[in-house]
Amino acid sequence: MFVAHLTSPQAGACAAAGVILVIALGATEQHGPHLPLSTDTDIASAICARVAALRDDVVVAPAVPYGASGEHAGFAGTLSIGQAALELLVVELCRSATDTFSRIVLVNGHGGNVEALRRAVVLLRRESRDVRLFSPGYGGDPHAGRTETSIQLALRPDLVRTELAEPGDTRPLTALLPLMRAGGVRAVSANGILGDPTGSTAEEGADLLTAATTALLEDLGRWWPQDREEGPR
Repeated sequence: MFVAHLTSPQAGACAAAGVILVIALGATEQHGPHLPLSTDTDIASAICARVAALRDDVVVAPAVPYGASGEHAGFAGTLSIGQAALELLVVELCRSATDTFSRIVLVNGHGGNVEALRRAVVLLRRESRDVRLFSPGYGGDPHAGRTETSIQLALRPDLVRTELAEPGDTRPLTALLPLMRAGGVRAVSANGILGDPTGSTAEEGADLLTAATTALLEDLGRWWPQDREEGPR
């Protein structure tokens, strides 16, 4: 399931069998006082692992834990490489990966990565590399609120400090974006939360993870229809 656990000949055999390489793209950034910095990476990695457990033709690359998180500047612990560096990283990573694997899916866990990843995919596909981008859509609040807190409770409840969960700015994202473009998350939320994590549950998080996994499985079937005949194991 995990490329990093294979030997080089094993990886070559997987590639010869036509497997799909999935790569989680996350971030190391603040998620309020109650969630770990790894939240986006944790969620993207979990989706990749779940899909690989359901399909024989999917293998998982090591996650990329850094992204374009400039909007979270000013909050301790945030480690951002910016959009230009992320785009270049993904382009070079996929150029290297396609020497072995003919099909690659980027599974994105951080909204701030999207523009850079879209640009990278456009360039890679112009080079005739079969690279796709999947960004799960959960609805709900945008950052460190009920949605992400519930998912992390389902994944790693030991990393969630529920006693510190508190509401942040609960206005719609459309109202917040102009302010954040000018001053980042700090301009709208002192605690770094966009939404309200109180009342989050692991059960809700498990349902959200299942929905995201199902959506990726459906996309794989649309992108490479020949795989439908095999189906999940």
